[in-house]
Amino acid sequence: MRVNAVVQARTGSTRLPGKVLRPLGGRPVLDWVVRAAQAADGIDRVLVATSNDPGDDPVATRAEALGAAVVRGPEDDVLARFLLALERHPCDAIVRLTADCPLLDPALIGLVVAAWRQDPGYDYVATTLVRTLPRGLDVELAAARALVDLGGRAHGHDRVHVTSGLYADPDRYRLLGLVVSPAADDLRVTLDTPEDAALLDGLVEELAGRSGWRDVVDALRRRPDLVVRNAAVAQKPLEAG
Repeated sequence: MRVNAVVQARTGSTRLPGKVLRPLGGRPVLDWVVRAAQAADGIDRVLVATSNDPGDDPVATRAEALGAAVVRGPEDDVLARFLLALERHPCDAIVRLTADCPLLDPALIGLVVAAWRQDPGYDYVATTLVRTLPRGLDVELAAARALVDLGGRAHGHDRVHVTSGLYADPDRYRLLGLVVSPAADDLRVTLDTPEDAALLDGLVEELAGRSGWRDVVDALRRRPDLVVRNAAVAQKPLEAG
């Protein structure tokens, strides 16, 4: 059972343009995500799926320098990019990661992959069905057969968010959610705004090389002054793209 990780990345963010190549702790944010995927158990190949827009040429160049395969497709149809990745690099399941989550924990990625390998009958395994981790540590796995099926049915925002058409239809797709305790879903470590960037800059300094999800949560519980930096940021609804 072959599992590839696909990191979706582009420079055209509306709230923080160029965020995936923004420096964090001395290296681009994209580096953090690709390296986490490469370090995870159970991942056979790491790909970066970016757009055909010339503005994303630097993303493709950086991904190749990191040793990741690059797939390029429509800017606004992210699901099409994932299906293209599946066509060019066949596998049985894809782990979907986003390039604006620099503190992804390889152990969590490996846990999701291991859960699916135990029962490949699941179409979707994720840490987000019931959110108990900080936003920005999200790991989702979709079986290849489910993505192909979804590709023929999805429209609108489901083509932008890739997996939303899976978890929104539990009657059609078999779903498995992983949770942690105690819950820490009140925290936010994704990168979408300048306020998020301010938190991540301070958090990386506080972590001093530690990188596990428990280290992230513990650091933020000790440092409410960091948490407040992006506490007012509202997550965009799915319909906003």
